[in-house]
Amino acid sequence: MRYRLFFLLMLALLGTACHNDSYTPKPKGYFRIDFPEKKYQHYVSSCPFSFDYPVYANISADTEKNAQPCWSNLSFPAFNGKIHLTYHEVHSKNEVVKLTEYARELAFKHTVKANSIDQKLINFPDKKVYGVCYLIQGNTASSVQFFLTDSAKHYFRGALYFYERPQYDSIAPVVNFIKKDIDVMIRSFRWKP
Repeated sequence: MRYRLFFLLMLALLGTACHNDSYTPKPKGYFRIDFPEKKYQHYVSSCPFSFDYPVYANISADTEKNAQPCWSNLSFPAFNGKIHLTYHEVHSKNEVVKLTEYARELAFKHTVKANSIDQKLINFPDKKVYGVCYLIQGNTASSVQFFLTDSAKHYFRGALYFYERPQYDSIAPVVNFIKKDIDVMIRSFRWKP
């Protein structure tokens, strides 16, 4: 009798365990991102440089407390991101070296959270545009940083930031999309005579 009752109880439990209406949580997903068509416009101001930037981005003067002339922000409203752009007039080779080292330090501050930091040399001798682009992978505050200089009078720096919690796997498509815009910006960059 006991075995019979035990067998019926086990059969009932097995029957309810195999029921099709059991709950299964959905895996985490991310929103679909629709990227705009790549089109560029030329940026010219009273500052000693010009470059091309995307039509879906807005450029505005930096209004932070310590901002200097020719500092600006290139905003990407659809992606909640900005490229902070700074310019320094330099008066000596030593000053260029200090600013270059400072840019390297700022990029490598992300080493704690970065999976890798790749450096890409920028070398356009015909335009006197030289520099380094830092491609930072991982859950870091900034994914791309770069500097440009003519090695004599001018120094220009940019750093891409998103105003979201850094999760590289979710923002990677946007970073790759904006990297192409940064490449266009660098290739079209010119110092004014």
